Amino acid sequence: MIKSIKIFDTTLRDGEQSPGCSMNKEEKLEVAYQLENLGVDIIEAGFAISSRGDFDSIDTIARHIKTPVICSLARARKEDIDAAAASLEQAENKRIHTFIATSDIHIEHKLRTTPDKVIQMAVESVKYAKSFVQDIQFSAEDAGRSNWDFLVKILSEVIKAGATTLNIPDTVGYMTTMEYGNLIKYLKEKVSGIDTVDLAVHCHNDLGLGTANSLAGIYNGATQIECTVNGIGERAGNTALEEVVMAIETRKDFLNSKTKINTREIMRTSRLVSNITGSFVQPNKSIVGANAFAHESGIHQDGILKQKQTYEIIDPEAVGLSQNNMVIGKHSGRHAFSDKVKELGFDLTVEELNKAFKRFKQLADKKKEVSDRDIESIIADEVYHAPEIYSLEYVQIVAGNTTRPTACVQLISEEKLIEAAEMGAGPVDAIYKTIDKLVGQEIDLVDFSIHSVTGGTDALGEVTVRIRDEDKLFIGRGSSMDVLVASAKAYLAAINKMLSFGSSR
Repeated sequence: MIKSIKIFDTTLRDGEQSPGCSMNKEEKLEVAYQLENLGVDIIEAGFAISSRGDFDSIDTIARHIKTPVICSLARARKEDIDAAAASLEQAENKRIHTFIATSDIHIEHKLRTTPDKVIQMAVESVKYAKSFVQDIQFSAEDAGRSNWDFLVKILSEVIKAGATTLNIPDTVGYMTTMEYGNLIKYLKEKVSGIDTVDLAVHCHNDLGLGTANSLAGIYNGATQIECTVNGIGERAGNTALEEVVMAIETRKDFLNSKTKINTREIMRTSRLVSNITGSFVQPNKSIVGANAFAHESGIHQDGILKQKQTYEIIDPEAVGLSQNNMVIGKHSGRHAFSDKVKELGFDLTVEELNKAFKRFKQLADKKKEVSDRDIESIIADEVYHAPEIYSLEYVQIVAGNTTRPTACVQLISEEKLIEAAEMGAGPVDAIYKTIDKLVGQEIDLVDFSIHSVTGGTDALGEVTVRIRDEDKLFIGRGSSMDVLVASAKAYLAAINKMLSFGSSR
């Protein structure tokens, strides 16, 4: 009998902890809708007590997302559990996820208590959480470095207290694949009552073993995988959702397992998370990387032409990559463009489609052919942004190897045209100093990156910036065939987010 594996997505909680990947409430809800389309079983929407923003995000997601279980994280403390329960009040399907550290190093140096006290706190927290909801997940933080017999003892006790899912995190990505698989097998054999609950795996990728360890857990009896889209997360990240799902799908013969994931939504989900967080996927990333289904070797190309399975173990269409060869260019009309947008997995309003189509026609006048990635970049640029407090009307640069760069920028704010000019160390610096002058404050620029959407000198350039306002980071993206224009748009997008969602505004 094929075993059904639950997919617990923690992109909005653990994934968001990845440096620079913070999201506001509206962005989190957008991702949550797509996770629902993807078919995940559980969405960990945040850590309610950590901030008012996290609490509001969980509450918003709980009100709007109906099919998946909505989960809120809580330490083994009453105040944490109270906050988690309150944030989930409007959810149709709800889970409280409580945790406490179980390794000797954490118990001694972080908690500064005793193993017996840890068991007592775990049991009390599970019982207390049970007074709010029936679905309780307990995690033994740093289980990967915990004493196995102590794990057996504490897990047996929390099952008695009412836990319905046990999570075994390799919190620091320390365990090798054989070790982790053996740990899951040991717990399946030794923990009292474990057959009555779900056993979950949560693996970090510090040694590059997140996916392998999660699959080893499934092979040895686990029934739930905790993962994130694109593998984002603390340090080197988490187990990547797309990797474990497609490994299970592709190797059903070996793993004897299945998930409920609609795999054709994988690419769409990956690109949405990448666009919102500004965290680009490396080209050679498995499943969702730009090169994942590319074949340059002549031997490989010959084999693919004769029989695709010679070098492709996954059909690109299975993860949502289009195989439609229809060329979109300057002669394409709105209907063809709309069909392409739907084919790529986007569901745009009439207004959003009109804005994207206008940008498409502008680009098509300059490029012979417009690629799917170009269209995706246009949509990300035009649709996924904060309200436009400032919009770019005009930018002109004077620069050269014997000239100090000077930027002239026109912005529209409250239907008024404002203009300024400034010099800088380089063209981008000049643009940003001019924008700072126009918005009336010096912006703290943390990070600036640029990459080409496709090959060729006529490619769209995508710029991502991160700016800081007090303790918050705001991400802005911009795309254009002119990288200086893209730089200005990205900077303004981040500023608009800061002014719309910043704590001090």
